[in-house]
Amino acid sequence: MTQPSLWRVLEPKWRTALQRVREERSRGGSGKLLLLTIVGLLFWLGVYGLLYKILSYFRGVEELGPLLAGKLLGVALLSFIVILVLSNVVTALSSFFLAKDLDLLVSAPVDWLRIYLAKLGETLLHSSWMVALMAVPILAAYGVIYRGGLLFAPYAVLTLFPMLVLPAVAGSALTLVLVNVFPARRTRDLLSIVALGAAAGLILLFRLVRPERLASPEGFRNLLDYIAVLRTPTSPFLPSEWATKAVMGFLRGSFDPMPLALLWTTAAAFVTCGAILHQQLFAPGFTKAQEGAERFVRGTWWRWTIGALLGFLPVAKREFVLKDVKLFFRDTTQWSQLILLAVLVVVYLFNIRALPLHRGEEVGFFYVTLVSFLNLGLAGFVLASIAARFIFPAISLEGRHMWLLRSSPLDLRALLWSKYWVGTVPLLVLALLLTGLTNVLLQVRPFMMIVGMVTICGLTCAIAALALGFGALYPQFETENAAQIPTSFGGLVFMMATIALLGAVIFLLWQAVYQYVRSVYLGRPVVVGASMIVWFAAAAALCATATGGALWVGLRRIERFEF
Repeated sequence: MTQPSLWRVLEPKWRTALQRVREERSRGGSGKLLLLTIVGLLFWLGVYGLLYKILSYFRGVEELGPLLAGKLLGVALLSFIVILVLSNVVTALSSFFLAKDLDLLVSAPVDWLRIYLAKLGETLLHSSWMVALMAVPILAAYGVIYRGGLLFAPYAVLTLFPMLVLPAVAGSALTLVLVNVFPARRTRDLLSIVALGAAAGLILLFRLVRPERLASPEGFRNLLDYIAVLRTPTSPFLPSEWATKAVMGFLRGSFDPMPLALLWTTAAAFVTCGAILHQQLFAPGFTKAQEGAERFVRGTWWRWTIGALLGFLPVAKREFVLKDVKLFFRDTTQWSQLILLAVLVVVYLFNIRALPLHRGEEVGFFYVTLVSFLNLGLAGFVLASIAARFIFPAISLEGRHMWLLRSSPLDLRALLWSKYWVGTVPLLVLALLLTGLTNVLLQVRPFMMIVGMVTICGLTCAIAALALGFGALYPQFETENAAQIPTSFGGLVFMMATIALLGAVIFLLWQAVYQYVRSVYLGRPVVVGASMIVWFAAAAALCATATGGALWVGLRRIERFEF
């Protein structure tokens, strides 16, 4: 029997994507595409401009400049590798074992190798497109500063592509093995182990790189030790190090084919080994992946604990909250990321603690206050990213069951209320913990402590409301993977609106904080006057308006859903 070609196996996917683009156009989606393109170009220009200035400064330093530029590129590519491994593991689970087309594809007369290559390509595309786009302005800045010429663009593509393939193959193979090793506990244990391993690997790699040493040369005994650190590779066995050597060697005019050959031969070997592993383990793994959910989320444990705590609520609201909590813990791609989130928070606090701010009483006070104030914006951005991942998809994850809720006599306001507070309460706890610990580490004064804690409460409520509102405005009911929902057009619009809100609140609060800093610097008593109260009230009104307006728009949109 003649086997279909790989292109034929992939054809349904790209035809479906093309049809979705046509449907978006017919519904006036050209404006979305234009807005997305403009925002992407502005982001590219921002990254390019920042790197251009940094690399221009490095280029002016004769001996150390190229070493610093290479180390910076190596750290960036190493970060990409870490992100890609975790992303590919999560994506491979959906592509290889949970995709809707697998039932038809597995039963069709399609060779196992074509199935593997098709699903590997799908995993690679879904998990790596954002990293590839992020690499464009970075490599463009290196090419312009070091005069790479027209040949640098295709050479950069030849270098970057195998570096993207390696995490895709590794993530797919790891998912395949763990699905077979842990059949009884299914993907719940699978992703928890992967998340723990990724978190531990992230911390380990971060400490191995030790980038803070490069910012303080005085910590070395002499210049030769500093140069030796710059010349020493992070690890000679990492693909990011090979890619860095290939790119910097080309830009500096000392082309060495060995790093490029290592990338391509290793990628080919990985694909071959991954194909062999797929041939042996995919069939039993696919069978085991069809098992039902854990009884842990079906029993009465949740009703005895959370149900008892929510006993004061009306029956409809309490049941909605219990449903959302159960759904969250049934989806391992959701709750397992909390482990990685906890590790990133620890790294965030560690970096705040390592800041050398206390250099004299006056200077120390100014810098501590400035960092504490700007930390509100940074913490708000972190909270927005978390809300985009966990709260924004809340409406979309209802899927086609939303029509049942719409047609039932249940109050839709209770549904929206439950989703809002189920997402807001944990986010608020994290926000208070993050801001409070940061201010304690910075040893801020009581005024900034109160301002920080109150502000982050208002911002958290507004950010959660915006996530839920935009999630209702731009639902993705047909998605197969919750991780893909935040990267949609609606997720982009939500992040833009959140950044605008953060900028406005920070601007309003700065007018009041400036008066406080000026009073302390001049030795005057801090008086909360009328002007300061006006700025605080304006920031509070803005957060309240964003919260109420987003929830009202979301409720109106849910009431008009059509299926």
